[in-house]
Amino acid sequence: MSDNSSDNSSDDKAGHGADGAKRLPGRERRRFPDISSRAYEHPADRSALVALRKLSGFDTVFKALSGLLPERSLRLLFLSDSVRVSDQQFQHLHAMLLDACYILDLPKVPPMYVTQDPQPNAMCIGLDEPIIVVTTGLVELLDEEEMRAVVGHEVGHALSGHAVYRTILLFLTNFALKIAWIPLGNIAVMAIVTALREWFRKSELSADRAGLLVGQDLRASMRGLMKIAGGNHLHEMNVDAFLAQAEEYEAGGDLRDSVLKILNVLPRTHPFTTVRAAELKKWAESRDYQRIMDGHYPRRAEDKDTSVSDSFRESASHYAETVRSSKDPLMGLVRDIAGGASDLGGRLRDVFGGGPGPAPKDGPGARPGKGPENPPQEPRP
Repeated sequence: MSDNSSDNSSDDKAGHGADGAKRLPGRERRRFPDISSRAYEHPADRSALVALRKLSGFDTVFKALSGLLPERSLRLLFLSDSVRVSDQQFQHLHAMLLDACYILDLPKVPPMYVTQDPQPNAMCIGLDEPIIVVTTGLVELLDEEEMRAVVGHEVGHALSGHAVYRTILLFLTNFALKIAWIPLGNIAVMAIVTALREWFRKSELSADRAGLLVGQDLRASMRGLMKIAGGNHLHEMNVDAFLAQAEEYEAGGDLRDSVLKILNVLPRTHPFTTVRAAELKKWAESRDYQRIMDGHYPRRAEDKDTSVSDSFRESASHYAETVRSSKDPLMGLVRDIAGGASDLGGRLRDVFGGGPGPAPKDGPGARPGKGPENPPQEPRP
């Protein structure tokens, strides 16, 4: 857009001192020159993006068709009825935006708007060029460091190309809806929508990681997620207790609860907030995060050489590990089936019923550890 050149010049003036060193607000933080978005992308998100990037010209065609999409209307709407962030308006957000683009080495600073909406929210949209939009509800809810993580989250979306590919997939989904009258068309559409939302949820986990790389303050990222879940009452909340909710959510209940969890999450484009917090904490404690902080990360210059098959293998490995380590009752059943568990009927009865069935009598057919002198054990998660 026409103001990008001024944004970049503002970046040079506001972001660097006379010696060229970066003046980062508040505290020392690392910068990641030429970082590839593959460094922080969730494996499932990364495999989809690598495959799409390999389809040469795919996004270019859809960019050319952007006039057929509501993108132009949205741009005009935000320009006419929202406040554009600049060095004259919402200066603190403008500084955060320039800072986030500098930290992640985003070549072009995207336009950013604040729109009046009491619901805390932020988004990155657009085919031709990404636009970042934050609501007044979010600006008023978060403190400076929490907001910095959110701005980094949206810049991460822009760097990954999520805005482009999300719009493409939404376009394809809308097109598929128009042909849903075809026999079995509705089933096909639901499969597309379900897969699309699953990718959306994983892309949000990727962007959470980008927000952490920008803010480099895990506590601030956690506070922001807690506020999104429970409002501006931090004095009434506790990070450890909040994370314990995620543990209870994953491990609690029986197979009926597992099915309900699946049904609850299917319509959502974002993971549940406690799950996002737990996933981000896990990544922050991982070797992958530490390697990035030490300066060892994939470079953008290497993106063209990325293997699609390798990315899909990483994604499959991640899901397999998720099943192995999950405490969810349904995942425990999947492990047992995959391992050829004996007495599957008893396992189904125990887990679905929320507890062990009656202990069998002693005898040749009795299961070990289930006799009268050995009380029934809780089913394995």
